[in-house]
Amino acid sequence: MIVSALLTSVGINSALCILFFALYSILRKQPGYLYVYVPRLLAAKGIERNRLIRLKRLLPSPGWVKIAWKLTEEELLSTTGLDAVVFIRIIILCLKIFTFAGIIGLFILLPINCSGTQLAAFDITVISNETLDLFTISNVNNGSKWLWAHCSAVYLITGFVCYLLYHEYDYICSKRNAYFYASKPQPHQFTILVRGIPVTPGSSVSESVNNFFKEYHPTTYLSHVVIHRTNKLFYLINFVKKMYRRLTHRQSESAKEYSRHIGSFGLHKSDLEQKLVDLEENLRAKQSDDSLSGQEVRSAFVFFRSRFGAAIASRLQQSEKPTEWVTEQAPEPNDVYWPFFQSTFLHRWMSRVVIIITSILLTVLFLIPVVLVQSLANLSQLEVWFPSLKDFLTAKMVRQIVTGYLPNLILQIFVKLVPPVMEFLSSIQGHISYSEIQRSACDKFLWFIVWNIFFANVLSGSFFNLFAVLLDLKNIPSHLAVSVPAQASFFIAYVVTSGWTSTTADLFRIIQLIQSLFRKCCCCNRTPSIEFDLPYIYYHREIPKILFFGLLGITYFFLAPLILPFLLVYFLLAYVIYKNQFIHVYAPKFETAGRFWPTVHNCMIFSLVLMHAIALGIFTVKKLSSASSLIFPLPVLTLLFNEYCRKRFLPNFSIYSAETLIKKDREDLSDPQMPQFFTELITAYMDPALSPLQCSNSGCHRVPSFSDISNDHITPLLSLD
Repeated sequence: MIVSALLTSVGINSALCILFFALYSILRKQPGYLYVYVPRLLAAKGIERNRLIRLKRLLPSPGWVKIAWKLTEEELLSTTGLDAVVFIRIIILCLKIFTFAGIIGLFILLPINCSGTQLAAFDITVISNETLDLFTISNVNNGSKWLWAHCSAVYLITGFVCYLLYHEYDYICSKRNAYFYASKPQPHQFTILVRGIPVTPGSSVSESVNNFFKEYHPTTYLSHVVIHRTNKLFYLINFVKKMYRRLTHRQSESAKEYSRHIGSFGLHKSDLEQKLVDLEENLRAKQSDDSLSGQEVRSAFVFFRSRFGAAIASRLQQSEKPTEWVTEQAPEPNDVYWPFFQSTFLHRWMSRVVIIITSILLTVLFLIPVVLVQSLANLSQLEVWFPSLKDFLTAKMVRQIVTGYLPNLILQIFVKLVPPVMEFLSSIQGHISYSEIQRSACDKFLWFIVWNIFFANVLSGSFFNLFAVLLDLKNIPSHLAVSVPAQASFFIAYVVTSGWTSTTADLFRIIQLIQSLFRKCCCCNRTPSIEFDLPYIYYHREIPKILFFGLLGITYFFLAPLILPFLLVYFLLAYVIYKNQFIHVYAPKFETAGRFWPTVHNCMIFSLVLMHAIALGIFTVKKLSSASSLIFPLPVLTLLFNEYCRKRFLPNFSIYSAETLIKKDREDLSDPQMPQFFTELITAYMDPALSPLQCSNSGCHRVPSFSDISNDHITPLLSLD
């Protein structure tokens, strides 16, 4: 790619970013779009919607940027929880890394790369027509002493990244403990999930659970709740809600409108009311104990009198048969994923096998759009495939758009389809909570984009017709040394398209805005209901994207330092935009207390080792064998550092220590509200399908339970601009 093609891509994406920023700054102040851009504030206590048109409301203002930038970590913790704090610290970590790397790369390595003549002499007078390869390490002459600067830079960035990773791991561990000590008693802290419950003939699941835990945990066992099959009830409840919305809508119509719109089911108002009454009676009958007696699943939530007792029961093997009385710590009540409780051990094991095979097939099939993208970036190959387009592709502007912007746009569209697929695969894997599903989907999507976006583009770009070379596994570092620098221009454009534009598009919330406009134009009910579902951040989509850009920065900082300023702009945008969205848009759906961090640490370690492998190959190709020898110990030392961190910090992310749990239990002994807490704990894990419905003008809603109230401890900051 030449410089002018990159500038074309930067210009297009910069214009889109400015447009999204300006439109967002205007629309967020309009009363009709508050549900799109500030739903958290509306849900908290509402906003006075002044419908008088003022000039200030029609002009873009940067006040929200200042508010988001000044938001402290303590304020973010109080409004959105520890997961959001950890998410922002991922961005801050990348900002620190690439600020340090940018100083080295832009002021030391980049001039060295441009001064080389291995590919061609750099001429600043015709810079727009220069190829971006002149800015990479490939342009440094073979055997040049200046390559020692790149070798020293690899050592410096490795030490700096490891220092930051250790500091962050230690800091987040301390924040987890502090967050736990500061929290009120939560139902999941006293509850475990038991699956694979054996039932003797003539007894029920409930009796088996009660007898087992009274015998083996007599001092700490409190009570239990058996889980039932409620899939049919779930669908019936949704149908009742749908019918009630139709009835409410018809009641709000005028007589003239109602005479013209009979309804999709051909039912009159009285018929609809009678059908709704029958459905409600049927629902209450199915929710009764007599109807559910034969729908028990061999799983149950078991409650304990102390956190320590629950932790002991969840960690110990309860039976001589490992597949019976399988225990684990329960998730938060609102985090429970109810549909998968009826799966058996064999079913869950088979699901994992099927998902592994499906993931491999998905990875292979995704090579098709990757090859398409690389063919667009390689115009000579495209002209061979489609000779009729040769005259069209010779136009200068067309070549710049096709090579600089179009490939990354197409790839981004295909990548957008992957996270929902990964979430679906994780949901049928046997996880019991939404947080576990998202953490599993996060790992799947992360490694998917690493292998399919990084390796597939790198190898298909430089060895488009030489795939057979990849069978030589011993020379993989040498292959990477040649192919990775050659794709520097593609990934710089990828950062601009998938980073800058995609992040600002999430700020603008294009899809939600279109849905809002569609409802206003096509629906009779133009006013949203008072109660609505608050949006939440999809960690399994956003965290892998940030970590992938981190991988690009670490691997390319000494190969093509020109990528670093584009990455810094992306992380600055992400820092402001995501903090703003946490304040105004995203509500916490669950709280894992920072359990996404081990994934972040492992990805950073992988990025460092990959950088070492590329450096080992590049110095070998550049005929500087002594530098290759000095690089060789780095991956070994990095993996030893990772093993130390795994032993030192990782256990703190799986379960709290006995010291921590006992201290917290002792504090509860003097709490006068604990007896009431234990009384209400029994109802915390009620299946939503078994909760009674409460209908009003805003629709049918589940009656709030103790779990809803106990988890409502996070309130948003009330600020609009």
